[in-house]
Amino acid sequence: MSRPPFLPPHTAVVLLAAAVIGLVVAVPAAPGGAAPAGAALTGLVAAGVSVPVPRALID
Repeated sequence: MSRPPFLPPHTAVVLLAAAVIGLVVAVPAAPGGAAPAGAALTGLVAAGVSVPVPRALID
């Protein structure tokens, strides 16, 4: 008997898209003169803010 997946595919795709968006924002911020912690925080905020967009587009 198989168990259901840990995350539904919709949730996994939305979180993956948010992670990619966060990386796209954070990676250029680091060499741009921001502190590494600031760049990481920028990426986390961008990932969090971007979740509703792919959620609405994939729905």
